[in-house]
Amino acid sequence: MTDDRILDYCLSKPGAYVCFPFGDMPVCVKVKNRLFAQVYEDKATFSCTVEAGMFWRDLYPGTVTRGYHCPPVQQPYFNTVMFSAAVPDEELYAMADHSYETVVHRLSKKLREELEREKATK
Repeated sequence: MTDDRILDYCLSKPGAYVCFPFGDMPVCVKVKNRLFAQVYEDKATFSCTVEAGMFWRDLYPGTVTRGYHCPPVQQPYFNTVMFSAAVPDEELYAMADHSYETVVHRLSKKLREELEREKATK
């Protein structure tokens, strides 16, 4: 996996856009002003549920870790994934899908409805 490929995949999600709140790196991908992916040259950080986060960390120990940049209280809700052969591309795509869905689920009803209207017009 490369940073460009995972970034392109994240940007294919409805309403997804890039922003740079921390400078050149990471490239942040948001939906409705909520962050769901942070892409670096050699890794990506995704939002997740606690259960999904533990599942992927157990499945790929050392390659998938708690969000390294997050304060301890937020770490269970983020996974950082190193781009390596240890994690198949399909699994990285699944992590990105889960992250997007988790963030969209946490949006207010009004914002979810706006997103649905935007999807319908495309």
